[in-house]
Amino acid sequence: MTDYDRLNETLRALTAGVPHPLANLANASALLMQGLEDLNWAGFYLAEGRTLTLGPFQGKPACIEIPFGRGVCGTAAETGRTQLVPDVHLFPGHIACDAASRSEIVVPLFAGGALRGVMDLDSPSPGRFSEADRAGLEAFAAVLAESL
Repeated sequence: MTDYDRLNETLRALTAGVPHPLANLANASALLMQGLEDLNWAGFYLAEGRTLTLGPFQGKPACIEIPFGRGVCGTAAETGRTQLVPDVHLFPGHIACDAASRSEIVVPLFAGGALRGVMDLDSPSPGRFSEADRAGLEAFAAVLAESL
């Protein structure tokens, strides 16, 4: 079980006073990849109009652009709500950037009242993410938003 309080404290220490959003996103993706078990991708897509563009990440090469409303990331951006998907093969319109991914959680990133992007985590294990992960990762996103 992930200690999200500790993970979020570490993120706060890494980003405090750092005026470089891309650097903060890069460190956040590395922290997620090291701090959570059973991931094969951890990173960010940044909102540009009604398109998500690939940002800092850890894992295999990924899709570069995702329209709002398409796939898990685009759905999170469109709805402004976290998407917790136990089996990506059952998600309508899933975009398979890595065939090994079986479950996914995508958390919208809001800063200054605007959607700035999404945080995307993939796992090769079905059902990897729980409601506890949702709460912990939404808190992580809130800490990160302070530095965007």
